[in-house]
Parts: sequence; structure tokens; C-alpha cells
Amino acid sequence: MSASHPQIEEVKETVEQMLATLQYGSVTIIVQDGHVVQIDKNEKHRIK
Repeated sequence: MSASHPQIEEVKETVEQMLATLQYGSVTIIVQDGHVVQIDKNEKHRIK
């Protein structure tokens, strides 16, 4: 896969958007047969 592959650009943009709004948590990328099929964002809210 090259960096110019359309799916890679879409995944990159989606992950960047998720990370920009995430303070505590995780982003999980699910891959099937070499293709990204799902991206999950799990956000934690810390109460002080």
C-alpha cells in the first residue's frame, strides 16, 4: 500500500480528528484482510 492510497488518507484524517478531541482514552483501528474496517474512540472522563 502506498501513502497515496485513498483509504489511508481517509483513515489518517479520521484518526487525527479523533486525537485532536481526545484528552484521556484510546483510539483503536480494526483491520480485516489488510483493510481498515472500523475505528473506535474510547474516551475517559477524569473527575478530580
